[in-house]
Amino acid sequence: MVKVGIIGATGYAGGELVRILSGHKEAEIVWYGSRSYIDEKYADIYRNMFEIVEDSCLDDNIEELAKKADVIFTATPQGFCASVVKEGILENTKIIDLSADFRIKDVPTYEKWYGIEHKSPQFIEEAVYGLCEVNREAVRNARLVANPGCYPTCSFLSIYPLAKEGMIHMDTVIIDAKSGTSGAGRGAKVGNLYCEVNENIKAYGVAGHRHTPEIEEQLGLASGEQVLLNFTPHLVPMNRGILVTAYASLKGKAAYEEVRAVYEKYYGSERFVRVLDTDICPETRWVEGSNYVDVNFKIDERTGRIIMMGAMDNLVKGAAGQAVQNMNLMFGLPEDEGLAFVPLFP
Repeated sequence: MVKVGIIGATGYAGGELVRILSGHKEAEIVWYGSRSYIDEKYADIYRNMFEIVEDSCLDDNIEELAKKADVIFTATPQGFCASVVKEGILENTKIIDLSADFRIKDVPTYEKWYGIEHKSPQFIEEAVYGLCEVNREAVRNARLVANPGCYPTCSFLSIYPLAKEGMIHMDTVIIDAKSGTSGAGRGAKVGNLYCEVNENIKAYGVAGHRHTPEIEEQLGLASGEQVLLNFTPHLVPMNRGILVTAYASLKGKAAYEEVRAVYEKYYGSERFVRVLDTDICPETRWVEGSNYVDVNFKIDERTGRIIMMGAMDNLVKGAAGQAVQNMNLMFGLPEDEGLAFVPLFP
């Protein structure tokens, strides 16, 4: 039984970790960390856990936790994990960080986009970018995993096969993405109030969203060239879900069957990436509450461009589900353990 500690257990991603791990046959949560709710019963904060979780919340003492847990999930704001991780901790436990602290390999880039000093750059090279579909073998042997961001996961998986095969001009990539409000976290913000969000859709972080360098770096590694792209996220009035529509110019003409074969090559045997049937566009409602990513594409012969689409749940495959998928790999468990649940509908 894998002993699990969660720091940030009362945020949305942390709460989703608790939900998923409660049904995991090989994991036991031994620490519900929450700076805001110390000594309060976890089920009093998330009442869906009534008579399921009896524990109370503890603090974020990672040194004490490292003595008790085989793996620690840090579902915390940027800067926390980097400020507390030490060699002594990693000698005792593994860490899966759900923040951006170890996703970007270039320290000046991280500090520029996130506006904070990186406190432990010595671990950046060791940290494995935890996108299982691409870095599966590296994750198996990791002791520090950088769990990918939600927008980068959906964007990357939608584009990856064509970027890897060199079928698109990477300098033409444009990503239009839309997310539900849970992507902004559980903290109280005026912009997330019901009256602010309901009956409204808006772009934000235009030409400056901090997930941009993460997407560029990963697509650059896939394509073997430096990538500079436009990424524009939008906030939509729903709880969960991300929808990505990405555009790029094809390198020459490509038949539908040729492109389809490329997607099947990379995702045909993947447990959680579903390549949809011809002319079926991904929708967030068909992946809600699950670890699935639905992807598809459409060739626009008139413009010579291809439209690449993806949909997923930002709290599951975009955060907690992907983190558990990484944990399963790190401990030699079936990759879908605790994650084989059907999407919710309606």
